[in-house]
Amino acid sequence: MSWMGEILPLRAQATVQDDWLKMRLDQLLPELLKRENIDMWLVVCREYNEDPVVMSLLPATSMSARRRTILLFARDDAGDVERLTLSRYGYEGFYEAAWDPDVETQYGCLARIIRERDPQRIGINMSRLFAFGDGISQNEYTLLCDALDETFHSRLVSAERLCVGWLERRLPEEITAYAQLVEIGHQIIARAFSTAVIHPGITTTDDVVWWMRQTMRDGGLQAWFQPTIDIQAPGLSFAFLSNEDARNIIQPGDLLHCDMGFHYLGLATDQQQHAYVLRLGESDAPSGLRKALAAGNRLQDIHMAEMQAGRSGNEVLYAALEKAKAEGIRPQIYSHPLGLHGHAAGPLVGLWDQQDGVPGIGDYPLYDDTVYSIELNIAHSVPEWDGQDVRIMLEEDAALTNGAMHWLHGRQEALHLVG
Repeated sequence: MSWMGEILPLRAQATVQDDWLKMRLDQLLPELLKRENIDMWLVVCREYNEDPVVMSLLPATSMSARRRTILLFARDDAGDVERLTLSRYGYEGFYEAAWDPDVETQYGCLARIIRERDPQRIGINMSRLFAFGDGISQNEYTLLCDALDETFHSRLVSAERLCVGWLERRLPEEITAYAQLVEIGHQIIARAFSTAVIHPGITTTDDVVWWMRQTMRDGGLQAWFQPTIDIQAPGLSFAFLSNEDARNIIQPGDLLHCDMGFHYLGLATDQQQHAYVLRLGESDAPSGLRKALAAGNRLQDIHMAEMQAGRSGNEVLYAALEKAKAEGIRPQIYSHPLGLHGHAAGPLVGLWDQQDGVPGIGDYPLYDDTVYSIELNIAHSVPEWDGQDVRIMLEEDAALTNGAMHWLHGRQEALHLVG
């Protein structure tokens, strides 16, 4: 496929990711530490039991934590941030090595540095709400407390919002690159939803799923979940969890739906689109299906307009659903952040089975310079299918910058046509 030549070799990818990491450490981290009023941040984990945040703080050639890895970030009165590693293996160019194993123990070194810096608020990755902020294990927490003077125990605070802020914030350079990732996803979907891949009456949904997986792998991309292909047709409706009446051979007259996402340059995509399989003599999809897609696009417009910095995910959800229902749309919204993870750090805007809001994670606010998967569906009656409801399930990737949302590489406004 044409985009495969655009994928950078691994060495070049690592260079890009390391350049981004240095910029993020220099530009974003001091701001986030100040925002969350944290004087010192500790990230502590062991090999094969990594903190969800640690890999985002290590250079691209690091495949895991090594033995026990301790990263320490200390903010001084001027706002400058000292970056130290207390680890057997250093990270030259990113962190200053601060531990000599021949002189003191690892936790003894950490306790000494904390005494010398005397931070008033020490952030550790413990959280009941965000998995991304809950990375320190019970054992490491116990060892930390045992090493510290009791004076410092009361200064240990949750760094959950710092973890989320660090993971969700994107550099302008990352957002620019994100557009290419989304474009690649659109190209894969367009190819999958064509006669180059689908032969009606022969091709199965699993055939298309595995074509997507293989295509991503062959192109140097890594799927972060197994893609899906679903069929709706007269007498065959979509079910979220299962559909005992489903068939897997694609036939003329089917409405197809896909869900796919991948990692590239450390960033994740997540996209859903639809295709119609033309019957003999047809040149377009039935009007009812085209109107259903238009209703889905309208819900996207409403939802995007409500995505405003400072509002919580739940506030966005309530406002968008209310406006959509007032227009006669039958909506569901379940959008989520994108970034280093597919279901990434930041506010949830609904879940498909929690349309009254998501307590806790849905109360977290939206910030500028963040990326989201705008994921939703509408139910719409199709006259050509004897009034049967179809679900148009759309998912496109967008960024919130300078107070406004924008698509990273457009959205689907016409059904793909197969045949």
